[in-house]
Amino acid sequence: MNCADKVQRLPWPMAGSWTRRRWHVRDSASNALICGSTADPGLTRLPIRQRNRRLKIFDWGVNPTDKSEGHRMVSGNPSDEGGHMNIRKLTLIALTTSLTVSLIATPQVAGASSTGTPVDGVWRSDGYASVLTISNGRASLYETTSISCAAGPVATQAGKAAGDGTVRFAAKDLAFTARAEDHRTRLVLHMDGSVGDRQLRRLHGLPDSCTRPGPTGPLATFDLFWQTYAENYPFFAAKGIDWSAVRDRYRPRVRPDMTDKELFDLLVEVIDPLGDAHTGIRVGKGQSDDPQYVGHRPGTTFPTLELERKVRPFIERRDVPGPLQEFGNGRIGYTDLPGRIGYLRIIAFAGYTDPATYATDSAELDRALNAILTPARTSGPAALRGLVIDLRVNGGGHDALGLQLASRLTRQPYLAYSKRARNDANDPDHFTRPQPVRVPATAAPVYSGPIVILTGGSAMSAGETFTLATFGRSPRPIRIGENTQGVFSDTLIRFLPNGWQFILPNEEFLTREGRTFDGTGIPPDIRTPVFTDEEFAADRDSAFDQAIGLLSRR
Repeated sequence: MNCADKVQRLPWPMAGSWTRRRWHVRDSASNALICGSTADPGLTRLPIRQRNRRLKIFDWGVNPTDKSEGHRMVSGNPSDEGGHMNIRKLTLIALTTSLTVSLIATPQVAGASSTGTPVDGVWRSDGYASVLTISNGRASLYETTSISCAAGPVATQAGKAAGDGTVRFAAKDLAFTARAEDHRTRLVLHMDGSVGDRQLRRLHGLPDSCTRPGPTGPLATFDLFWQTYAENYPFFAAKGIDWSAVRDRYRPRVRPDMTDKELFDLLVEVIDPLGDAHTGIRVGKGQSDDPQYVGHRPGTTFPTLELERKVRPFIERRDVPGPLQEFGNGRIGYTDLPGRIGYLRIIAFAGYTDPATYATDSAELDRALNAILTPARTSGPAALRGLVIDLRVNGGGHDALGLQLASRLTRQPYLAYSKRARNDANDPDHFTRPQPVRVPATAAPVYSGPIVILTGGSAMSAGETFTLATFGRSPRPIRIGENTQGVFSDTLIRFLPNGWQFILPNEEFLTREGRTFDGTGIPPDIRTPVFTDEEFAADRDSAFDQAIGLLSRR
């Protein structure tokens, strides 16, 4: 048996991590020699299973080949039949899913290689249920639970390491940086578009469970689905859900011969009582009519293309003097109202460019804000007396873009919020240390006057984290409308043994006082109906009218 045959017979997925170096095949995690000979001069790296998907954005529908992190998006232009906006997170972003990066650095460090970068090796994340290996310019993610380990997306190194050792990795719809610290025993990972960093610790090698195929079939699919929620979902107690009882109720109904539809309907029945818009499942066969489900808080309306096509013409006919000035593929709109009041409508914090990346979306948001928050509107005798920010239909996106907007609304940096992730499979009350996130300062023109934010149940995810980020602003914005949807966390994107995708949250976003609005949503200061049938029938927009009246009196 030659060396190539020997590698091919290794248990999947380990075969994908073996490489040829000087006609020797080595384990990329331990650098142990497996085989090698000058008789195998043509041996090259063997392929590793890859799944392309987006990091803080899932797209649950309009484009079936676009696997991003989040939900079905709404169009920025009601007349655009093909338009859609990617919701988080939308996050993507880079995988809202957690990445752990591996380090093979120096011979003195366990699991290290004399030829790698400082971030090479095998790493386990603190929270986010993942292991990451980095070797030879490739970063490979593994999704883990106490009963499973499955290969996930792969990214490649982009450019050389920075002076401080930071290395950038990128793949389709995925970009992040990694930096080793504490004598290369700890890795700091930052996803594009996310806020805060993820902490990883070095392992001596890839866990055994990651080197062999896992079980398949309906029962294995159910068990992995249930277990992933059991080990990562933070809100069972807040929602009054006994997750063990859920397993006892539904697992006996799983049969080896059940159809895909029966299994799909069962899994939906399992998570529907959570009422959580960051939970979902999709049968990923690449068809536009693939079965898919996304939860939502009872009594709210999910932000959809249909809703946007109804709301935007209503606003442009009733509330504002004509069509809005558009930016970012129609996801940002602005107009000046009488009395020097500005009206800014944002239906997403992503999807501003095509193709969209966090970097291009950030640049487009800057362009939009520079055109809107001009020196004339932010200072001097013609400056705005008030600003309405309408988030009542907002599908989310990149949290970092929300901070980017918040920085244009203050002259002083301040604490936006803190975030933490559940990190104990057996204790739903155990989290990583809260990581403070600040609204940064900016040299661009800033509007620092009175603000009213219009909110409702169709505002979710990054739309909510932006609203949360304004709590520390002075003067504090007044919120008018209804509670937001109540989903703040990045979403973990996971795959089931049968290839289906599912998402779930694993983080909490906290105010300065340590409060979270997950589940309930952020409440308004002044409660009014929002886009109800009664409001439409009476040609009434109570929230908008209250906002204009309030700002006009200031």
